[in-house]
Amino acid sequence: GIAVDIRSMGGVDAAGLIRAGEAVDMVVLASNVMAQLEAEGYVRPGSVQGFTRSGMAIAVRAGAAQPDIRSEDAVRRAVLAGPRVGYSTGPSGDHLLSLCARWGMPADSERLVKAPPGVPVGKLVADGDADLGFQQLSELIHVQGLQVVGPLPPEIQAVTIFSAGVCARSERPAETEALIAFLASPEADAIKREQGMEPARAGA
Repeated sequence: GIAVDIRSMGGVDAAGLIRAGEAVDMVVLASNVMAQLEAEGYVRPGSVQGFTRSGMAIAVRAGAAQPDIRSEDAVRRAVLAGPRVGYSTGPSGDHLLSLCARWGMPADSERLVKAPPGVPVGKLVADGDADLGFQQLSELIHVQGLQVVGPLPPEIQAVTIFSAGVCARSERPAETEALIAFLASPEADAIKREQGMEPARAGA
């Protein structure tokens, strides 16, 4: 019976608002960023809990030819074949850049197209500004004009665990803790899978 006002934005922007003192009760970000915010005192100690796992996928514009992505070598060939590659400012983008460095493509390559904070990589692909898009599957599956080719192969897959925590300035910590407990509970498993993610709960 408690109403929740959710503001969705890029992770960089969200972390910046928390550090600037934005008065919110809860923040949800990648677990490594949440650990930093907790260490810096912006999130209540001990309140951070991972609740969902999000793996990366590759997408192309609807109707475009789909590359072979069954192995790291196949993905490498697809990336180096000449298309523009869209990536994000978040964990998935960092992972792609590390892969490109391993494959001999410099981070300043003109073929690497970084999405502005808060702009889904899928939009770059759907609008024709990139030919391949790399981001979490959950960020790609609902973008119109896009076709998901599939997840990254296991040998180069990167899974981000998203965590929630009670902000230090929260005036309703008990209700916030209850919401985090719900997000991490089995009751929320089905909706996570519908959104292209998996539970992060131990043993799930």
